[in-house]
Amino acid sequence: MLGEKVTIRFSMSALFFKRFLKRPFQIASIVPSSKALVERVSDKIDFDRARVIAEYGPGEGVHSREIARRMRPDCQLLLFELDAAFSRDLKRQFQDDPRVHVINDNAAHLPLELRKRGIEACDYIVSGIPFSILKIDKKRTLLQQTYDALTAGGRFIIYQVTNELRQHAKIFDRAKSEYFLQNIPPMFITVFEKTTGRNGESHLSFQESRASANNA
Repeated sequence: MLGEKVTIRFSMSALFFKRFLKRPFQIASIVPSSKALVERVSDKIDFDRARVIAEYGPGEGVHSREIARRMRPDCQLLLFELDAAFSRDLKRQFQDDPRVHVINDNAAHLPLELRKRGIEACDYIVSGIPFSILKIDKKRTLLQQTYDALTAGGRFIIYQVTNELRQHAKIFDRAKSEYFLQNIPPMFITVFEKTTGRNGESHLSFQESRASANNA
């Protein structure tokens, strides 16, 4: 059994390396995220609350597997992977998990995919795609679409080599970053929060809501 796990991990790492060599700017890292980074990113999700989670650019699925492991039976995970080889591998990995939907398409099509599935909004969106290489108009369009796709109190969680996206993501109501060294390369993890509803009303964040309830 241990040998099988090692073989699977090796084959997925080999696939990651091959895709990096073919599309280095799209993948932006020569190795998948470390276990420590994966756990830290997932720790920023309240899995008791999450019903719909989307991930941009899951690659070989190291974050996807941890999210799927932690999420509730009634939660859905939408994986947007543009690379066809990664998409095929993700479909193989999650073929027995009906909660996980692999979408071989651009993350910019998230709003369309939500409408097709009858989903109103996402609670969390996770992304490791290198925003720094996107042209400014595409970057801002994707940020707007991401904001619109989140429910009030929803969060957009990114892990990036640089923290330049914060200057473009002013549309979000709050942002908090940390520099995480336990990864090669080190990453900025930033959580952007949407605290305003679609009709313009203001909402408390999830933590503030719980605090208010406890103090009532």
